[in-house]
Amino acid sequence: MADGLLAAGGLGSQAMVPQPERTGWGVEESTAPLEKALFQDEDSCSDCSNHDKRGTSLQSFVPEGKTHFPEIFQTSQLLFYERFRAYQDYILADCKASEVREFTAEFLEKVLEPSGWRAVWHTNVFEVLVEVTDVDFAALKAVVRLANPYLCESQVSAFTLECMNELLDLKEHRLPLQELWVVFDDSGVFDQTALAVEHVRFFYQNIWRSWDEEEEDEYDYFVRCVEPRLRLHYDILEDRVPSGLIVDYRNLLSQCEDSYRKFLNLRSSLSNCNSDSEQENISMVEGLKLYSEMEQLKQKLKLIENPLLRYVFGYQKNSNIQAKGIRPNGQKVTHVVSSTMMTGLLRSLLRDRLCQEPCKEETEIQFHSDPLSAINACYEGDTVIVCPGHYMVHGTFAIADSIELEGYGLPDDIVIEKRGKGDTFVDCTGADIKISSIKFIQHDAVEGILIIHRGKTTLENCVLQCETTGVTVRTSAEFLMKNSDLYGAKGAGIEIYPGSKCTLSDNGIHHCKEGILIKDFLDEHYDIPKISMVNNVIHNNEGYGVVLVKPTIFSDLQENVQDETEENRALKIPTSEEADTAERVDLEELIQCTTGKMELYARSSLSEQVEGNYEIVNELVAASTQKGQMKKKRLSELGITQADDNLMSQEMFVSIVGNHFKWNGKGSFGTFLF
Repeated sequence: MADGLLAAGGLGSQAMVPQPERTGWGVEESTAPLEKALFQDEDSCSDCSNHDKRGTSLQSFVPEGKTHFPEIFQTSQLLFYERFRAYQDYILADCKASEVREFTAEFLEKVLEPSGWRAVWHTNVFEVLVEVTDVDFAALKAVVRLANPYLCESQVSAFTLECMNELLDLKEHRLPLQELWVVFDDSGVFDQTALAVEHVRFFYQNIWRSWDEEEEDEYDYFVRCVEPRLRLHYDILEDRVPSGLIVDYRNLLSQCEDSYRKFLNLRSSLSNCNSDSEQENISMVEGLKLYSEMEQLKQKLKLIENPLLRYVFGYQKNSNIQAKGIRPNGQKVTHVVSSTMMTGLLRSLLRDRLCQEPCKEETEIQFHSDPLSAINACYEGDTVIVCPGHYMVHGTFAIADSIELEGYGLPDDIVIEKRGKGDTFVDCTGADIKISSIKFIQHDAVEGILIIHRGKTTLENCVLQCETTGVTVRTSAEFLMKNSDLYGAKGAGIEIYPGSKCTLSDNGIHHCKEGILIKDFLDEHYDIPKISMVNNVIHNNEGYGVVLVKPTIFSDLQENVQDETEENRALKIPTSEEADTAERVDLEELIQCTTGKMELYARSSLSEQVEGNYEIVNELVAASTQKGQMKKKRLSELGITQADDNLMSQEMFVSIVGNHFKWNGKGSFGTFLF
């Protein structure tokens, strides 16, 4: 691309991800739709002046602190779908990376006024009012002259009228379109011009990469690059990407730009060297190293830009936290967290926690003013005691060692509140982590309040006030939650992944989008989760109390069950004296499920609370049975027979009894088909 295009608007790596707007430039939100004339059919689009139209549909604003400048069109805050449609249908279509400039020029010829409009030439150093006299569509530049009267504002006082004329002479009065902000006109004549310039500006500041033209053109550029980068841009603006991943992305962009710049310089120098010189051989080796480094960086960028892989990438990164292990001197330390340590509190701590056993060996005690610093100072086997208080933290609790984090008092008296967007609150990878008697409050989050990647985490007597997802139990992780309260999740209160173990006892899960979500485990690569739910109260959730995610093809099993209802025998309803027995699933009935005829419970006299336990068990048994049948079929094809059809031998269910389901929007249990 022309040097002017790449230099406009600060097209460095930082300009390629959303940055805070410059003061006064495009800071007001505009939800006005794209000008309909911008998306006319090709024939009608050639009539770009459209003088019969009266009035503009776009808004205007005056840059802050520049009141002597005229108003300009507000176009910088278009919505995702508006930009998506413009690039896909009207600007780039199915072009290759090498054809981007040509397609853009063709688009501009149809919608851009060739002359007669004014604009503010905006750079990082100055702003000056200019008039457009012509447009070089192929170069994506406008031919301009200074407006009369001369209006200029700069950070230095050297830009007089004469200096500005000299600068324009050096540029042959040709300026990149993306450096121009179209002056507002309420007639509607220049709406298309303002929007077209905005699309060009946004594309070269946020979508285009300097190495794109050298990429292989296997399929169209929009699908390969524009769409994923555009989605990432808006996901970042809307706080859907963890802040740590945004930092990584910016760093990768900067590194890739730097490597590509060095590579171009090296390639240029090689063209001037003698073909047999030693310097050329050395440069060739350096060039290969730079090329390899650049390719690796580009692959990492694509991984983050891909919306399907981005979350996996972030998860893998966060889960690779390294454990410190045992402290070099072998000692275990007790960390005490208190914003202010009073003598009375210290005496209570000594009596209740620190000196309970007189004969116990000496223990080192470290004092901290905030919980995050205490967690970061922990080694294997350490204990963190958090005294009553309200603590504000701005980072992630990354717990990689087996430690105990306990509150000294009631959860409502020991509050840890998370500030900052995009981060997990508590990230657990330790082998045996215990957390108790603390209230966690999450704000402005992208990720869940607690994620267990691996190992075992026990949560007891805690309160979780969520923002997005509540607790996520990843594959191979184990989670034990008891006597705790979880609420406020915009997603599921608890997400249970295949191959995990989850034990929930005497908890409240309420006011979430869904109560508990069990991820699909029917894939042959997934292990069946081990689930125990005892005496939980799941209520007032917007959707279901418990949701099972499964593929659409699996729904055929449920249809078969409904067709064969009359062939199945109904279970007898136990008396009140047999309540404990009523909430246990009979082994013989589970075995019968493996034959494809699932036993149905008669629920005419069951309350909603008890009914939910049976419904969950029945659906999960059916799903587990289907998985077993799929496995048996694969083994049979290999000539391997398997005699054990007992579902209980799979140890999927520890127990699902005594849970109460109340006032959930869609009911106690449901399935999500995909």
